[in-house]
Order: sequence, then structure tokens, then C-alpha cells
Amino acid sequence: MAKIEKLLIANRGEIALRIHRACHEMGIKTVAVHSTADADAMHVRLADEAICIGPPSAAESYLNIPNIISAAEISHADAIHPGYGFLSENAKFAEIVEAHGLIFVGPKPEHIRTMGDKVEAKRTAGALGLPLVPGSDGAISDVSEAAALAERIGYPVIIKAASGGGGRGMKVCDRPDQLETLMQQAGSEAKAAFGDATVYLEKYLGNPRHIEFQVFGDGNGNAIHLGERDCSLQRRHQKVVEEAPSPVITPAERERMGGIVARAMAEMGYRGAGTIEFLWEAGEFYFIEMNTRLQVEHPVTEAITGLDLVREQIRIAEGESLTLRQEDVEFRGHAIECRINAENPRTFAPSPGLVTGYHAPGGMNVRVDSGLYAGYRVPPYYDSMIAKLIVYGTTRAGALRRLRRALEEFVVDGITTTIPLHQALLDDPEFQDGAYTIKWLEEWLAKQED
Repeated sequence: MAKIEKLLIANRGEIALRIHRACHEMGIKTVAVHSTADADAMHVRLADEAICIGPPSAAESYLNIPNIISAAEISHADAIHPGYGFLSENAKFAEIVEAHGLIFVGPKPEHIRTMGDKVEAKRTAGALGLPLVPGSDGAISDVSEAAALAERIGYPVIIKAASGGGGRGMKVCDRPDQLETLMQQAGSEAKAAFGDATVYLEKYLGNPRHIEFQVFGDGNGNAIHLGERDCSLQRRHQKVVEEAPSPVITPAERERMGGIVARAMAEMGYRGAGTIEFLWEAGEFYFIEMNTRLQVEHPVTEAITGLDLVREQIRIAEGESLTLRQEDVEFRGHAIECRINAENPRTFAPSPGLVTGYHAPGGMNVRVDSGLYAGYRVPPYYDSMIAKLIVYGTTRAGALRRLRRALEEFVVDGITTTIPLHQALLDDPEFQDGAYTIKWLEEWLAKQED
């Protein structure tokens, strides 16, 4: 076991601050790396050391592997935590980190590589006993083969890019005469976005929910699950609101499916935090992908389990065993997270700029993960999420009431945010009842425009 004394945070924004806080509570010194645009960021101000690694462009800074490794060597860091996004699911980066004698706070590089390729991930998931959406066994390029498969599993089908995500390289096909054109479009889109034109084909589920299970492994054949999160409220395949537990999953379903994913991760020898994502429809789960990193929405799992997931990541990276056994995990209450973006709440146009006033909500069981402060200038170069508001209640109804109150208190002046969107969602009876699916928010937004 190797004790971490100094950790470099290879990220920015709220997740960099989240990692810094966990490190300081564990007695670990932190090194913040930053672009020139983030020189005044909160995590840079609070870290024990800060090193500029490039200009505003992410490609020249937060994705610049040589500069990040150099920063780790200059600062004599023991470990690197990649956060989420950027290099967090880059197997080459994980390999380079370990080749330089540093601890990578994340999964084994081979697992990142396997689960980063959607075709290989689906094949691996099936071998591990996870339920799959009916579709091709791997990449598919022959139109006649695709047509025969689509006929067998039934239209509509969805064509997906083997690499990447975020809804790019995905095309829904309703009829045989559309198949060839849509396969070409999906391949071209995937090539442009990810440098890989490989696509595969699956049955398109009509109106599912997006349910994901948080898993943890110690890399030595031990793994647990920490329950599910419902991430069905999405716009253009981007999550907007997440909650745990899901309003539609029963305790029996949680135990059954959670057991399946935990056993799969144990068999795989998985190390660290991971999230296995499913589509859920009519009581059935269908594997879609695995994220080999910490999720944006991890705080709702922390709220209902009482477990600090970043702290657990660091402990496992040091070679420690899991803090809990499965029988020790208890699920209590309900948590909801709202992603607050620097965007127009109606048009979703980005709204970077100077924050002239800032007041975060507080009170019992209210958490805000954010690097904002009055006088901070939100840069236009990165993702528009500027804060996460997480509330907890003993019941879902109680959590919703607390969320309403917290949103009323939240003040961000000088820029436009999506706080009004979340307030409007709270007024909708279907959201209040938890009766939404993965298509619900897009349809709801369309109604608001009419």
C-alpha cells in the first residue's frame, strides 16, 4: 500500500474543488493545474500549490498530457485524480500516469479501454451477465446485414457510434428505406466528433427511463453497489436533474439488479468508482454503457448512503479495502440534484461573464457544489455547468419541498442561469409524481415554447 501525501487534480470547476476538499479532510496536500482562463478559479485559490498548464483551450491545457505530467513531477505529487470529463476515461493517460510512478485515482487502464469502446463494452457486459438491449454483437457496416437484423428485432432501431457519447453519432431509424442513409450519417457524424466511424445497431426502446447503478471495486475481486440513480430528465442526451433512489424502482429490483452489477464488477476485478447505465422499461433493465469514473451526480448517492465517494476512491487507489461490505450499505431517504448552468433557461444559449452577486442556499440537508463567488468571471471556453444543488429529505416529497425553498434562496447575479427552469419543473404535477421518462423533458420544453 502506498500512502498519498500530495495529489494533483487534473480538472477544473466544481469537481476540482470537491476533490480538494476530500483531500484536505484526509490530510493530503493538493496541486491545482489550470489554464490561463482559470487563474482566479476557487480551486486554484484554495489548493496548496497551483501550476498553469496552458492557454484557455482545453486541448492545450486540461487535455495536454505532457504538461499535466510535468506539473506532477515539478510539484512532486504522488497521485493524480482526473475528476470527470477531460482525461478521466482516457486509458492512455492512465497508463502514462502509472508509467511515471504516480498513482492514478481511477480504474485499471485496461478496464477504461474496454468500457470506453461501446461495442467491446456491450460484449463484455453480456459475458458478465448484464442484460443487453437486443442488437448487433459488435460493429456493423454492411447495410444488408443491418437490414436483416433490424427486421429480426423489429423497428424502430437506433444506430450508435462505438466511440464517444453525448448523443452524437446516434440516429433513430423507423423504416427499412431509411437505414442506409442513417447509417452513413451516423458514421460520418461519429468520424467528425470522435475520429471513429464505427457504428452498431440496437433495438430502440420507445419510452424508457435512464437508471444507473453506482459500483465500487477494490481491484482484488471485491465489489459492492451503492444503489441506483434516476437520470431520466435529460435535454439532448444531457442530464438536467438526477435523483436517488429512482421513484419507480422497488427494493426487490434494487437488490436483484444491484447484486448482478456488483458480481459483474467483482468478476472483472474492477478498481475504484464506476457507473453502469441502463435503460429501464416495463420492469426490464437493458445495459447501455459503463462510465469508468466519478459521475457528476455522485452527491445524491452520497446523501442516501452517507459514504464519501471521493474519499473512497482515494483509499482504494492507496491499496486499501472497501470501507463497507454489501450488507453494511443502508439506503436512507431521498436526494435530488439540479445542475445549474450558465445558460438562458429558455433558449439554452451560453451566458458566460462576470458574477456580480452570489448567495448559495443553506440550511439542513442542502448542499451546493460550486466554484462560484462574487467577482468571478465564468469563462466561455468550457462546459456551462457552474453549480450543483443537492437536497436531501427523509421522503421524496420532503426533498421536493426543500428543493423549492433552496432554489428560491439561490442568487447568481450578472449572468443568466437555469435556476428558473428548475423552479418551473417543480411546478409540474408529473415531475412532482416522478412520472417522467427519458423523453419527458424534451416534450415538456416543446410545450413551453407553444
